[in-house]
Amino acid sequence: MAERSTAAVDVADNSGDEPLTAKADQTTSDGVAHNRERETDSEEAQGSGGTESPGKASPPELHSGHKLARRYRLEECVTRLDGFSSWRAMDEKLRRAVGVHLLPADHPRARSVLAAARSSALLGDPRFVQVLDAVEENDLVYVVHEWLPDATELTALLASGPLEVHEAYQMVSQVSQAMAAAHREGLAHLKLTPGAVLRTSSGQWRIRGLAVNAALRGISSDTPQRADTEAIGALLYAVLTQRWPYENDAYGLSGLPKGVGLIAPDQVRAGVHRGLSELAMRALANDGATASRHESPCTTPEELVKAISEMPRIRPPEPAFTAPPEYQRTTYQQGTYGRQSPRPGVPQPVPAPPPPLQSRTGTALKWAVSALLIAALGLGSWQLADALMDHSNSDDTKKTQTTDGNEKGPTRTASKSIAISGARDFDPFGDGSEKPSDIDKVYDSASGTYWQTDFYKSADFGRLKQGLGVILDLGKVQQVGKVTVSFVGATSVELRAASGDTATQPLSFNSYTKVANGSGTAVSLKPVKPLKTRYLLVWLTQLPQTDDGTYRGRVMDIKVTS
Repeated sequence: MAERSTAAVDVADNSGDEPLTAKADQTTSDGVAHNRERETDSEEAQGSGGTESPGKASPPELHSGHKLARRYRLEECVTRLDGFSSWRAMDEKLRRAVGVHLLPADHPRARSVLAAARSSALLGDPRFVQVLDAVEENDLVYVVHEWLPDATELTALLASGPLEVHEAYQMVSQVSQAMAAAHREGLAHLKLTPGAVLRTSSGQWRIRGLAVNAALRGISSDTPQRADTEAIGALLYAVLTQRWPYENDAYGLSGLPKGVGLIAPDQVRAGVHRGLSELAMRALANDGATASRHESPCTTPEELVKAISEMPRIRPPEPAFTAPPEYQRTTYQQGTYGRQSPRPGVPQPVPAPPPPLQSRTGTALKWAVSALLIAALGLGSWQLADALMDHSNSDDTKKTQTTDGNEKGPTRTASKSIAISGARDFDPFGDGSEKPSDIDKVYDSASGTYWQTDFYKSADFGRLKQGLGVILDLGKVQQVGKVTVSFVGATSVELRAASGDTATQPLSFNSYTKVANGSGTAVSLKPVKPLKTRYLLVWLTQLPQTDDGTYRGRVMDIKVTS
């Protein structure tokens, strides 16, 4: 991890003030302020050579095989631009691929790049590609970051067409939440392009180059929150339409027709989701556009997150099942086993039907068969009637016995489902809130949806808290026999209950008593003693590991029965 220097640069708060990482380059000769980037990054393509501006520091003369700090072996140059270069390298100590940004120590932006990298490393949010090291040595400044070989750039995804509506919804939700978290810590991106957004093999979206990409290119903004929000709106516009929302072509996408202005995505391409189309326009309202229903524009990532939470949920598409192939009869079933198969093209003679029974013998045989059938039907009818009478007598006896038994002891009542009238997230040892917008997914009837916690660095919530969970409101005091919880990934869980005489929902952890516990992906929690309560707490104590190496809980469904 990068050095946690006290010189890490402070950046903007939610009020919209300019971050110091954004101001750091204004004193340089090439520090030009940009509120919006509409040009393409074609000069940054892999292996392309950039033309340096006069007076800029020359890029270091390095080549494949060069080692930094006797550890990072450079393997492939992916960008060479404006006095710096970016490489794919190998960390020989940990035997893993990493990315490296490299520039001379006397480069005009070297100080701001170091400050931005150290500030980004302090965030430690797994939704961003992590900065691993930021060093100045031997007249070089280099920044080492994660390399994700299983991730795909949004640019590559858009090359094959617009994204499916649920994928677009997931992209804008995850990117907005990540950027809102970054701005709460005073960090801005300012270079949020399709090349900076990656989708991993597990379907998670991650952002690379937080603060660092802008510092490398000398980009700053007086309104960093608005700039990042508009960039998210442009990304959403692109994934819905496969068009860039400005007149100029960029990032391999065609721009809008010249002279028509910014038009809504659902007017550019048929079949675009109306809610996402309006959301993109609200994020792009900074350019003078307005949504069709005249909602207020979104000017910060936090406002964009709120607008997304107010939308109806967009569910993933149902899996498509292919019909099984039509049943093919075998040669044996077709009645030709042991016979010579006909040669193709040679007509086969149709066998003549057997002659009818026309002789005296045939007539007598038909009458005999008819008589036997009539006798068999009569005998069968008599046996059936006798069996029905015996069955009726047996039922009467059973009813009498059951009645006598019921007089001696109580009958057992079958368990029934208890409807959940409401739920809320419960995080008493953290910041008090954990994904409240998705909490109703724990008791909806849809399959494949779930409420999930934030990311943590270990199964025990990164040693930050004892646990967190979901409070269930059953509407009234009821007899609870069993609670069944379905998870994504094996999770440890406790069932806790409030006292049956509690009139209002308790918000203190000590108000809930542990009545059962278990672990797994489908956990059945049965209280040992009879339980009557209105409020239940499903309390997560250990989280499963996700594909990207972090830990988070995912509750798919909760069922309560009496």
